[in-house]
Amino acid sequence: MTASRGTSAEATQAVLSALGRRSLPEQVRHVRRLPARPADPVPWPAAAPESFVRAADRLGVKRPWSHQVRAAESAIAGRHTALATGTASGKSLAYQLALSIARAEDPRARALYLAPTKALAADQLAGWRSLADAGVPDLLAGLYDGDTERADRVWAREHATVVLTNPDMLHVGILPHHERWASFFRNLAFVVIDEAHTYRGVFGSQVAILLRRLRRIAAHYRRDAPQTVFLGASATSATPSRHLAQLVGVDEEQVTAVTEDGSPHGAVTVAFWQPELTDRHGENGAPLRRSATAAAADLVTDLALQQVRTLAFIRSRRGAEAIASTAKRQLEEVEAGLGTRVAAYRSGYLPEERRELEERLRSGRLLGLASTPALEMGIDVAGLDAVVVAGWPGTRASFFQQIGRAGRAGDESTAFFVASDDPLDAFLAEHPESVFDTGVEDTVLDPANPHLLGAQLCAAAAEMPLTPADLDRFGDPESVRTLVDRLVEQGLLRRRPAGWFWTHPEHAAALVSLRDDGGGPVDIIDVETGSLLGTMDSPQTHYQAHPGAVYTHQDRTFEVLELDEDAHAVIVQRAWPDFTTQARDVTAVEIEQVVERVTVDDGTLAWNLGEVRVRTQVVSFQRKALVSGEVLGEEPLELPARELFTQAVWFEAPSEALVRTGLTTDRLPGALHAAEHAMIGMMPLVASNDRWDIGGVSMVLHPDTGVPTVFVYDGRPGGAGFAERGFRQARRWVAATAEAVRSCECEGGCPSCVQSPKCGNRNSPLDKAGAVSVLEFLAARFDALTPVGPPAQTAPSPADSPPRAPEPRPGADLG
Repeated sequence: MTASRGTSAEATQAVLSALGRRSLPEQVRHVRRLPARPADPVPWPAAAPESFVRAADRLGVKRPWSHQVRAAESAIAGRHTALATGTASGKSLAYQLALSIARAEDPRARALYLAPTKALAADQLAGWRSLADAGVPDLLAGLYDGDTERADRVWAREHATVVLTNPDMLHVGILPHHERWASFFRNLAFVVIDEAHTYRGVFGSQVAILLRRLRRIAAHYRRDAPQTVFLGASATSATPSRHLAQLVGVDEEQVTAVTEDGSPHGAVTVAFWQPELTDRHGENGAPLRRSATAAAADLVTDLALQQVRTLAFIRSRRGAEAIASTAKRQLEEVEAGLGTRVAAYRSGYLPEERRELEERLRSGRLLGLASTPALEMGIDVAGLDAVVVAGWPGTRASFFQQIGRAGRAGDESTAFFVASDDPLDAFLAEHPESVFDTGVEDTVLDPANPHLLGAQLCAAAAEMPLTPADLDRFGDPESVRTLVDRLVEQGLLRRRPAGWFWTHPEHAAALVSLRDDGGGPVDIIDVETGSLLGTMDSPQTHYQAHPGAVYTHQDRTFEVLELDEDAHAVIVQRAWPDFTTQARDVTAVEIEQVVERVTVDDGTLAWNLGEVRVRTQVVSFQRKALVSGEVLGEEPLELPARELFTQAVWFEAPSEALVRTGLTTDRLPGALHAAEHAMIGMMPLVASNDRWDIGGVSMVLHPDTGVPTVFVYDGRPGGAGFAERGFRQARRWVAATAEAVRSCECEGGCPSCVQSPKCGNRNSPLDKAGAVSVLEFLAARFDALTPVGPPAQTAPSPADSPPRAPEPRPGADLG
């Protein structure tokens, strides 16, 4: 029988005790209690309509929190506003109040709400409808996404006070047809950008350019009206005003930041847990820790047995499925039928599957849900007691957003961070102060990236001819003009007296892939039934849907029979393997241009930022035991190579300088290779990147430099800003990497320090002690570095790669 439901505090002690029974107590590396936050309620603003105040009261809001009123009043005053407060702080009410006040002054005022996911927009729709039903009938909300029926789309466009959509539909369904939306844009008072902190890297840069297109269209229809005001709602951020300014394309002085959180939140007890070393060994005899996936599944099981509603976050689809299936099996062993109260939630599910899971979680019928970051967003799921974070989520902002999903009603809650067997997670498990005592990261964006901007300029010209006055909306006017001229040379745009025109019959929006790097989604098809199981982004297929790969969907496993890239289809058949699969790749890097360079005067070291060409090929895959992660075998693959033009940071050091550290020449390959792996693993500490966002290469004699060289590159066309952040933060990056490798308790190197699961060279050669010598050599020379000449200003020429669906991303040594 299951235990009766206890409090979250009781659950914390019970689960920590269970961990101690199952394994050594020292696995719990750190426990910290984050104190409760008191409420700061304030009176309603004088301008708030009485109908809105009464409706809020009926919904349980007697008085608003201070940050809600400050944000609403800022927006009403015509200021772009960044609202950056904690999870479950009621940010929605701030923009609902602003729109209600605006409509009291102008009943035609309307708003556009942008969510990064369909699930969040659908959840927000319910909130708006509740407000309307409670007594604010003029706040009519309409959903406009890929799942919306045609008649409902027409209704939303013509009648909704607030249209809820996502960047994808704005890009392909609204802006290209702005004439149909003329009345909407003419009265567009506000644009709400929810979960604004998620817009980073390439996706964030694409959305930033998209929002510049939106501002251009809105300004066209509102020539005689005040500017449309943008409200960004996000988790706690280092520089929320700067981030919103970068996203929207305005000066930071035009943005008001509201960061003082007036909502209450219960105390959170956070436990950092590093799985134990096992008696199993991986490549080259390296010791293996128990996987974070298995440990997280145990936590979900233990909490479910105590009737504690738990949400487990993990970065990968496969990980979410594995946590859910393992917890199901363990719960069934305790009580028949209990396993049905745990499920997985991830992207790639069909819409009806996602919505059923969301409803089951809200209703309490699910006790445990293992999710990819899709549920990190502010979907309103009240009553959660605990959160398990399996593997570092990439940024401190995401970590606190995820653990904030528990205790959303103000109750005490529990959170567990379970470290994966990689350098960054191992470092954070031993250095929790890097999480709790350091500010959240700046967000990396590069909307000036010509590989992204060129295609979006074509889309903008198709919406409305570009004029010289438009160019400064998209960046430096001179650079944008040069890019437009190249688009004319390529035959993509045509210059006429009135501006630059798109004259092709094809839809220009098809040139832009907002979320992935090429090819669009690939269908996963069951060969026995012909049914569509789900979808996968094209760049993932070489790694997760190659022939022989194991694919998991809703606790059912399949084997990939065929990857048909021309048909955008993966053919799978039902299978029951006792292993997972892991792809391996090899990579070569060619330097195209050095953009910035710093050196030590004695010639012993140079750091570079520049443009590179990367050629990557998936060459094999390993079979790994489900529970232990032990390698069972490796099979070769014949897949085409993929080429990428991107940005990289790299260092060069002559062999003789490295040998003076005590290394011998025969140890240099292993030392550089190990340092490269560790630096890739630690990059997210300074660059807020996903592990899939970067790759690396090391060579004792690189043909372009003539000396030992280590590259770390952005895995996206044109770069995403991560390599540049690594270049700017190299001192901190190298110091943390050296500490992570030096403090690892293994002898010769393991996945927690210098091994990479995707290394195409089978993690050989690797020299852990040599890596420490290389990293300490780098760390000792930062004060002696000086710039060499003026930084190059030439951007990668789009003439060499005209706008098209972005190229596939590589994955060399992705950590």
